[in-house]
Amino acid sequence: MALLEVEKLHRRFGGLHAVNDVSFLVEPGQIKAVIGPNGAGKTTLFNLISGALAPSSGAVRFHGQEIQGRQPHEIATRGMARTYQNIKMFSGMTALENVMVGRHIQGRAGFLASMFHAPWTWPEEKAIRDKSMALLELLEIADCAHAPATSLAFGQQRAVELARALAMEPSLLLLDEPAAGLNIYETAEVGRLITKVRDLGVTVLLVEHDMSLVMDISDEIVVLCFGQKIAEDLPPAIQQNQEVIKIYLGE
Repeated sequence: MALLEVEKLHRRFGGLHAVNDVSFLVEPGQIKAVIGPNGAGKTTLFNLISGALAPSSGAVRFHGQEIQGRQPHEIATRGMARTYQNIKMFSGMTALENVMVGRHIQGRAGFLASMFHAPWTWPEEKAIRDKSMALLELLEIADCAHAPATSLAFGQQRAVELARALAMEPSLLLLDEPAAGLNIYETAEVGRLITKVRDLGVTVLLVEHDMSLVMDISDEIVVLCFGQKIAEDLPPAIQQNQEVIKIYLGE
C-alpha cells in the first residue's frame, strides 16, 4: 500500500483552478519530487496535503486513511512533517532549542507542566534534549547547537529546520524548496542530507526548482503546469519528455 495517495485533488480560488484533478502515489522509502514553473500549483498542492488548505474536491490518504480537511496538527500527529520555502527559526532560541520544539510533539507532560518546569517533566525534558542533540549530530551541525539559530549561515539553518522536522519522528517528510537561497555547495550538502534521511527510513516528498538537485536525488518526479499534472516518471524519462522540455524552455 502506498504511504500517500493523492486522488483527483482539486482546489479552486474563485475562477482559478490552482490544483486541477491531480493524482499520484508516494511509496514508502521514496524520494519523490514535484516540479513545475512558477504558478504551477506546487505550494498549493503541499498546503492541501499538509492540511493548511482544504480541497474543493478529491482525496488525500495517508497510511490508508483520508486526511483531507483535517487540521495540520492532527496530520502531524499521524506522522507527517513539513518544512517551508522561507526558513522559520524561532528567534531568541538556540539551534538545539529550535529542534526541541519539534520533539515536544512526542512528549506526554503537557504544555503547561513543561512551561513551568514541573519536577515530573525533568526526565522527559532530558530525553527530548538528548534526542534533539542526536539529530543535530546526525545532520553534522552539533557544533552549532548552542548558537542562536538566527545567527547561523543559511545552509546551517536549513539543516536545523530539517532536524526539527525529523524530531517529530515522521514517516513522511514534505520539503518545500529545500535548496531555496542556497549556493551550489550548500545545495549539494542539502541533497546529501535528504538522501541520508531517506536511508533512515523516512519517505520524502519535495517541491524544488533546482533541477540538478531533483535529478540527482529523486526516485520519481511529478510535473505540474497550471495546476494540472502533465507528467510522472523516472528522472531520465522526465528529462526527455517533450512536453516538459517545452514548458521549461518555452518552445
